[in-house]
Amino acid sequence: MLQVNFLRDHKEVALAGLEKRNFKQTELVDEAISADDRRKKYQFELDQNLAEMNKISREIGLLMKAGKKEDAESAKTKTAEYKENSQTLQQKLKEAESELQELLYLIPNIPHEKVKAGSTPEENEVVYQSHDVEGLGEGAIPHWELAKKYNLIDFELGVKIAGAGFPVYLGKGARLQRALVQYFLDRNVDAGYMEVNPPQVVNEASGYGTGQLPDKEGQMYHVTGDNLFLIPTAEVPVTNIYRDVIIEEKDLPVKNTAFTQCYRREAGSYGAHVRGLNRLHQFEKVEIVRIEKPENSYAALEEMVAHVRSLLEELQLPFRILRLCGGDMGFTAAMTYDFEVWSAAQEKWLEVSSVSNFETFQANRLKCRYKGEGKTSFVHTLNGSAMALPRIMAALLENNQTGGGIKIPSKVAEYARFDLIN
Repeated sequence: MLQVNFLRDHKEVALAGLEKRNFKQTELVDEAISADDRRKKYQFELDQNLAEMNKISREIGLLMKAGKKEDAESAKTKTAEYKENSQTLQQKLKEAESELQELLYLIPNIPHEKVKAGSTPEENEVVYQSHDVEGLGEGAIPHWELAKKYNLIDFELGVKIAGAGFPVYLGKGARLQRALVQYFLDRNVDAGYMEVNPPQVVNEASGYGTGQLPDKEGQMYHVTGDNLFLIPTAEVPVTNIYRDVIIEEKDLPVKNTAFTQCYRREAGSYGAHVRGLNRLHQFEKVEIVRIEKPENSYAALEEMVAHVRSLLEELQLPFRILRLCGGDMGFTAAMTYDFEVWSAAQEKWLEVSSVSNFETFQANRLKCRYKGEGKTSFVHTLNGSAMALPRIMAALLENNQTGGGIKIPSKVAEYARFDLIN
């Protein structure tokens, strides 16, 4: 969430950033500033009213001591009027504060200066590509056919149990999935991330804290009886560990990693692009989360990008890295790098990781600060997929298919305890 003082003091910068995002509701900036003006007005009037009421209350005591009972009773009447007026002002102040909060919730983050304007994925910048790619040629089949051929994943059984988008992994498919999770976790821990095992449901405050609410409410599974939400990513519970926390400067940076199931309704998704593992309602993902001092956050972002890149290099998959344009970034991000792997049988790129710096946008919502040199300041929060499993699995199966079976990269074969699916 942006701070209203930033919108007021740097309005032109904010509007230029929102234009870069192709954000159409720029009038919300003026509405937020106006709501803050009303909040300040009611706060000033309330403070004045309370000060006058306290002054009269002190005078009442002096009048009673002086035996001026009639004057004291007259002053008490004035006090009652001020008290009633204070209650009215407190209600108006509460309404203005609520209105301001709701408006600020609707305004996305301002992109970093390096982020280019744009509104479609085609306008994203390719900043790195591992090598030239091509299809596997005649006889290559997509991962959903490979999964059926080698009895790795049963999509129809998932439909029977839960519905479309909930596959059942079998045999070597299940073992390969587990091996990938363990491999990613171990690599993250080796890179200095502390592993945590968080809840996979969160409350409403947690959803607002990281920006899933109200922006993505329709994409989250809601447990209505308890007003809880199934997590769309481990970013939500892990980052909320630090909600309402003041971190000592010496304890920064904070580096966490977590493996969780992820749940996304993906409402409105249909067509060929959701075949097989391309888009699921439930999937496994390993996440990395960092909390940094503001001056260090972009160096940390580049470090996270380098880490994810090393994972894909070890998996021996063709991949590319994109810096997203303003209009293709998530609501909360100031800068995002996406990683895409090449699906050889489908002959298209599949996103497998997104690494973002949110600057103070989440920290302001979370009230997450750090204390240094006698003052507290908002931290910067970052997160990234390291990695999302479904499309990694799809790319591994498709890119490594041979006439004799599917070869497993050596790094993962160590965990899976097999190097060939046949």
